[in-house]
Amino acid sequence: MEALLITPSLSRLKPRLILPFSAPTAAAAASSFFPLRCPHRLRLRLRSSASADQPPPSLEPLDPRAEEDYGEVNRIIGSRVVRSPEFADDGSVSAVAATEYLIEWKDGHAPSWVPSSAVAADVVAEYETPWWTAAKKADAAALSALLCDPDASRDPDAEDPDGRTALHFVAGLGSEECVRLLAEAGADVDRAERAGGGLTPLHIAAGYGQPAAVRALLAAGAEPGALDGRGRTPLELAREVLAATPPTAIGRRVGLEAAAAEVEAAVYEWAEVGKIIEGRGEGKRREYLVEWRDGGEREWVRAGWVAEDLVADFEAGLEYGVAEAVVGRREAKEGGGREYLVKWADIEEATWEPEENVDPELVEEFERREAHDGAAAKESAVMGRGSAAHVDIV
Repeated sequence: MEALLITPSLSRLKPRLILPFSAPTAAAAASSFFPLRCPHRLRLRLRSSASADQPPPSLEPLDPRAEEDYGEVNRIIGSRVVRSPEFADDGSVSAVAATEYLIEWKDGHAPSWVPSSAVAADVVAEYETPWWTAAKKADAAALSALLCDPDASRDPDAEDPDGRTALHFVAGLGSEECVRLLAEAGADVDRAERAGGGLTPLHIAAGYGQPAAVRALLAAGAEPGALDGRGRTPLELAREVLAATPPTAIGRRVGLEAAAAEVEAAVYEWAEVGKIIEGRGEGKRREYLVEWRDGGEREWVRAGWVAEDLVADFEAGLEYGVAEAVVGRREAKEGGGREYLVKWADIEEATWEPEENVDPELVEEFERREAHDGAAAKESAVMGRGSAAHVDIV
């Protein structure tokens, strides 16, 4: 009597590897089910019948991470992005991102993580399509429902094939509500896309002229000085796009100008630089370790955010201090010109400095004060002489 001892698998895991297999021995054919291990340790399932005239058993690859044959996939209940190092021939190391899905099995086994390449496309689509549809429409209600689904967890940093997250799409569409929603769910507001130029959500919001999204991202902690793949900040990108936008595109230009203004305000809210301590990097990636005038911890700041005169003095090797006032003036002994006696905020002793090293406003203030004091002294002297004459007459 012919009897099929195990039904074909209903698993919707995609086969990852097809291995050559020879016909089993008679003893093996008589067994109804047993696992095999190939050199690559791929879990295989053998289906056979007890009849000798049946065709050779077939092999069905299963999840290579699985320890048991789980059977049919019920649905995906979670996702995550896993990054692993990849070593190039030149010795450099880069991070390779791969998506894994948390599979719920119909036979009651505990959910397990499975690489996306091992899951059938229709199963993935059932899980992914609603998320990306909501993101690409900036549908806050749909995103909220998916994030709050009690039966399935959602990774707010889920990536599409280009490494973009939902935050990239809603930022480009200018949805302040969606930006806040995703940020509150834990989305990385500074995540750079892997393709398309390494843009962060703030780059995209600024480049598309979406000031509301820019505000929401900055409020969520987005870094206004983040660099894209070409070394541009969001502000620089917005200005670049604005310069290329024709004057007739009035609405577009207004949006870009407003977005640039939002980023610029965030950049210059930092503080006033008191002193440059150190520099590093070259070209557009040049940065300076600065000391803030109002105190606080020292920070590395992009060269473009530091006053040009401070940068020039630092690169020329000049020491730079915080001057409080000019308290004296004299003619320079060598080379001509004037020197000013400067009182410093961080140095007890005043020093003589050439005019070009002194803040013009302090010089102007000193000259104005000197002129006023000179006029007052002259008036006092005239009044003194008048009183003496009056005494003589008396």
